[in-house]
Amino acid sequence: QLVLTWPASFCYPKNKCQRRSNNFTIHGLWPEKKHFRLEFCPGDKFSRFKEDNIINVLERHWIQMRFDEDYANAKQPLWQHEYNRHGICCKNLYDQKAYFLLAIRLKDKLDLLTTLRTHGITPGTKHTFGEIQKAIKTVTNNKDPDLKCVENIKGVKELNEIGICF
Repeated sequence: QLVLTWPASFCYPKNKCQRRSNNFTIHGLWPEKKHFRLEFCPGDKFSRFKEDNIINVLERHWIQMRFDEDYANAKQPLWQHEYNRHGICCKNLYDQKAYFLLAIRLKDKLDLLTTLRTHGITPGTKHTFGEIQKAIKTVTNNKDPDLKCVENIKGVKELNEIGICF
């Protein structure tokens, strides 16, 4: 399952973010086997990326919003957490770099922000769960997305995350 986070609802109201984005960012790519999420598998732990090219690509698609850019690029805490928790479980199919690049390719393939806009759903406007789900299903071969909402203002729910199974 590819899980994408909407930065505005992730950062608000506690101002958890050092950086912002105006597009969905990757939360993680979570492998499953027979409908069970795989986590904390044995294997080599995350090894920090040293190449500027992969770091720059990840910084555009898998933003470590809770950390300032210098710290995020040096320590890579979110990427480390996600790989150690989920990515290792894919090691028979994807090495570390391939795991991250796969998540980015899947995100780009969907382009959920454009998909939602095409269906008249834009940030800051009100829509039903069903409207959002119907729009997303147009790019997921009619598979239901896993939508997660948060209540940042009493009684007002905002889209927070979208999970897509592949």
